[in-house]
Amino acid sequence: MRRHWQLYLLVVVPLAYFVIFKYIPIANAVIAFKNYSPIKGPWGSDWVGFRNFELFFQNPVFWTLVKNTFLLSVYTVLASFPIPIILAIALNEIRNGRFKKTVQLVTYAPYFISTVVVVSMTILVLSPRLGFVNDAIGLFGVPSIDFLGRPDYFRHIYVWSDVWQTTGYSAVIYLAALSGIDPALHESARIDGASRLQRIRHVDLPGIMPTAVIILVLGVGNIMSIGFEKAFLLQNPLNTAQSEIIATYVYKTGLLNADFSMATAIGLFNSVINLFLLLGVNFAAKRITGNGLWS
Repeated sequence: MRRHWQLYLLVVVPLAYFVIFKYIPIANAVIAFKNYSPIKGPWGSDWVGFRNFELFFQNPVFWTLVKNTFLLSVYTVLASFPIPIILAIALNEIRNGRFKKTVQLVTYAPYFISTVVVVSMTILVLSPRLGFVNDAIGLFGVPSIDFLGRPDYFRHIYVWSDVWQTTGYSAVIYLAALSGIDPALHESARIDGASRLQRIRHVDLPGIMPTAVIILVLGVGNIMSIGFEKAFLLQNPLNTAQSEIIATYVYKTGLLNADFSMATAIGLFNSVINLFLLLGVNFAAKRITGNGLWS
């Protein structure tokens, strides 16, 4: 430590961030087991045990919330996992530098657009009266569709707008992994007569497999923590049958209804489910591929 004290000094700031803003607040999760009163505080409030969890499990909307959250998260993972890999491999095979940079810019730029702006663009594009999607289908005699007013369309709108926004950024990670593959492997494959598709299958895909497994494990580990902002902004009274997820319900329960104990209990339940999913998927990935989050 004396020899490399500069490196340890650099670690102090991010370590302090995690301790202050991540680990210390965990202690306040105790209000999930209490009838929280802002006057008495987290530690002075009356202890009620698992009553808040029981009330949530008995709530008629419990299974609807779990189902909506799970289906939306699984749909997002299934759609957003393979597409960046395909894009990265395609970009890696392009030899025209200018075209490659242009495609990277076009696909990466949406990542810098805020969620609020993306939702605003989505609402305008799919508007029944002003959106060009309805104008386009109207040319074929199809009547105007209120996409955001129909629950069946909510998941598709959420997922594919998310894919459009994040694919370019995710592809950069795989491009970095592809750049780390030894060129000698490709040269050997060419000498052996391997086609381009065969080199992708037997050289590129195994080379990025550890990175892909880790990203998949992390994605599945957060499967019940689907983003709150976009779901809440796309939500309206007509599509709540599918747009009401755990995150939006916690917001309404905790902040709008000021039931902080119940909101904390729901959030804690969600976190525990994510933890078990993360550990389970990581264990399965280690057994199947030999790669995981921990060696």
